[in-house]
Amino acid sequence: MRHSMNQSSEFLLLGLPIRPEQQGMFFTLFLGMYLTTVLGNLLIILLIRLDSRLHTPMYFFLSHLAFSDISLSSVTVPKMLMNMQTQQQSIPYMGCISQVYFFIFFGCLDNFLLTVMAYDRYVAICHPLHYTTIMREELCIILVAGSWFFSCIQALLHTLLVDQFLSPVNHTNIYEFLLVGLSEWPQQQPLLFGLFLGMYLVTMVGNLLIILAIASDLHLHTPMYLFLANLSFSDIGFISTVIPKMLDNIGSGSKRISYGGCLTQLYFFGLFADLDNFLLAVMALDRYVAISHPLHYAMIMNYQRCVLLVTGSWVVTTFHALVHTFLVTRLSFCGPNIIPHFFCDLVPLLNLACSSTYVNDLVLILVAGTLLIGPFICILTSYFYIALAILRINSPKGKQRAFSNCTSHLSVVSLFYSTAIGVYLCPPSSPSGGKNRVFSIMYTVVTPMLNPFIYSLRNRDMKGALGKLLRRKTL
Repeated sequence: MRHSMNQSSEFLLLGLPIRPEQQGMFFTLFLGMYLTTVLGNLLIILLIRLDSRLHTPMYFFLSHLAFSDISLSSVTVPKMLMNMQTQQQSIPYMGCISQVYFFIFFGCLDNFLLTVMAYDRYVAICHPLHYTTIMREELCIILVAGSWFFSCIQALLHTLLVDQFLSPVNHTNIYEFLLVGLSEWPQQQPLLFGLFLGMYLVTMVGNLLIILAIASDLHLHTPMYLFLANLSFSDIGFISTVIPKMLDNIGSGSKRISYGGCLTQLYFFGLFADLDNFLLAVMALDRYVAISHPLHYAMIMNYQRCVLLVTGSWVVTTFHALVHTFLVTRLSFCGPNIIPHFFCDLVPLLNLACSSTYVNDLVLILVAGTLLIGPFICILTSYFYIALAILRINSPKGKQRAFSNCTSHLSVVSLFYSTAIGVYLCPPSSPSGGKNRVFSIMYTVVTPMLNPFIYSLRNRDMKGALGKLLRRKTL
């Protein structure tokens, strides 16, 4: 049970320790400093933008630092000046939370950009002959985008934690939830237990074999199999988040899950579901490059880019899962505690909240829509170009084999995305959530079980590596 006794709707800012007769002097001083900061940094941005000779890495970073400095000053100084002028020291709760977020965001951004600029100067001075090779345009964009992204994560985490403890409405009178499961009929429980235990073991063994085969065979240390190993690990985590608890509830006859257990399950489910989503898109991109640009494949899908794609997938999905979990902790649960599902999913959990879920629903539609539909469109586009490349193959046998592999891959991907989109972006057909439970089985249980068969049994290199691995284990 969580309680928050803070009922403050506003705060008082004491300001600077100055006497009343000095207010005018300090107001003029800080107004002049603020205008100098804004105009000076705007001038830097305009000069860099208009002069093509300044379109270099150093000035690219400097323009972003100038924008960050303008924003950082604008977060605090205008409010301070307004309070001096009006003699009011109050700031509303939401204004305080917003100021905390943007201050941390632009403060961290300044920190990252100064580090990036120091690295740029180090390369320019210590490795002048390789400067253009090292500080290429792609790396500069990655460094700046990474600075913005990590600053956003840092600010958002701090703000959500502050909001969690200071929010005027933050009551939860529920210690636990009850998971309805897949069926309420006692005679069906042994059948469901045996069925899902078998599917879970098949998924675990299949994906573990893929990971071991890729790790043990040097011939499989390529981008495609790096992504596949991460997908197999994600599938293991994905199904392990849901099925063991469901089997425990079926076996014990208990439907209970604690409040903390529910939030933990919600977090890891969101993490591995999104990770599957991103890795499938990355694998489709990899196959597109391999088939459509075979001569440039090694250069495009180099080691650094592959690591960046995998790391980026993990970072974005961790951030996404944290956002949803922290937003749920702000909700009040004081009424029914029965979840019409076999795990703590976000949609049925929001339906039980006593407080407003407007922000949660908005984030779900915007972020889930982007993270689901965006990668799905990327996958469909990649397979469209792959299909065009396959049509140019002269050998009928080679064309048929390529189409067979693409069809099987695309069918599993379509099953994953169509059911996930049906759950999170389409309204439920009935309050009981029967449709959502069926769809959830498809993308939480069926697709992780099918992936090892699709990506190993239909792949000659994988079958060879698995054969070597099994023979090694039997000797």
